[in-house]
Amino acid sequence: MVYRERIIAKLTEAFHPAELEVIDDSGKHAGHGGHHPEGETHFTVRIAAEAFRDTTRLARHRMINEALKAELAERVHALAIEADPA
Repeated sequence: MVYRERIIAKLTEAFHPAELEVIDDSGKHAGHGGHHPEGETHFTVRIAAEAFRDTTRLARHRMINEALKAELAERVHALAIEADPA
């Protein structure tokens, strides 16, 4: 799980989360656009971090997308985000 580990490392470094869960949902999307047989294309991220305090939901999503821009450009096709202040 190279991409899952990369996502965890980058989000941890960028936001120092109080809570972080990264779920590979790729198996649920077999046959859909962007799916790879090897997986690691569709993820759910659940994160709580102080860095999100006083930010809007849209701003949080933008912050996470920016932190993961390389993964999104390379392999990750879909990213469901649940981000809250810690």
